Amino acid sequence: MFAADPRHQFGQASEMRAEQFLIAKGYRILDRNVRLSVGELDLVADDRGVVVFVEVKGRSTEAFGGALLAVNRRKRAKLLKVAAQYLAQRHWSDRLCRFDVVLVQGEASISEHIEHIPNAFDATER
Repeated sequence: MFAADPRHQFGQASEMRAEQFLIAKGYRILDRNVRLSVGELDLVADDRGVVVFVEVKGRSTEAFGGALLAVNRRKRAKLLKVAAQYLAQRHWSDRLCRFDVVLVQGEASISEHIEHIPNAFDATER
């Protein structure tokens, strides 16, 4: 059996820490690692009746900038498509939704910083 890619393991650990962080803030996790034909969603949560699509970025250092820099225009456009497909499959076209970004920076066992940006971007962005 092959050892898992360390980057994949770090990404999974970052998503777990982001999930725990959001649960502590009162979010209810609806789905994790949703794979659809147009892409993947890291986390889907409910925040007081609002469907929240959460993009999680794990960074071991500060070298790549903050959470907003981690989700560029191309990534936002992809997330919009995936979210639309997710909502359509569940017949949730009438549900309010938003896009959050969570950056997990550093190693959990050493020093970790979590940056959460609610409503980081919206569907009207060009």
